[in-house]
Amino acid sequence: MKRLVLLVPLVAFLLLTLFLYRGLFLKPEELPSALIGKPIPAFSLPAVEGQSLITDKDLLGRPALLNVWATWCVACRVEHPVLNRLAAQGVLIYGVNYKDDNAMARQWLADFLNPYRLNIQDAEGRLGFDLGVYGAPETFLLDKNGIIRHKFVGVITDQVWREQLAPLYQELQGE
Repeated sequence: MKRLVLLVPLVAFLLLTLFLYRGLFLKPEELPSALIGKPIPAFSLPAVEGQSLITDKDLLGRPALLNVWATWCVACRVEHPVLNRLAAQGVLIYGVNYKDDNAMARQWLADFLNPYRLNIQDAEGRLGFDLGVYGAPETFLLDKNGIIRHKFVGVITDQVWREQLAPLYQELQGE
């Protein structure tokens, strides 16, 4: 019995080691989302620019990217020129300004241009919470019915767009 008690810490250590070893190979940009295949959560929030309210119904009709961004997000600054190029090429992009100061968000868009067709002010992070957002930037690919088809965590670079997101977006365009 005494020997069995001595094996317990060894077994616990081996299980912990296996668990941590597996974590070395996780890809943060592939964080799973329970919302894949489900409609975007219902919401009614103010626009970053202007006084209008934006609802989930406003995002229906065409496939689109829903990009979660913030002025405090360094990676968002890296991603922003790519989003501007995509918007100039006709890619429909909606923005969710996440847990941010609205005046700073407006200044950001004035300084760095605005790639967003609609830009949702999510100052308290309620929509982000409902979407399962871990932080910014995160991007969701929506179909024309507002169904979430894909989630990408991290910076959208030209390579990420070309190799991962563009094929999915173009497939949705054809539906």
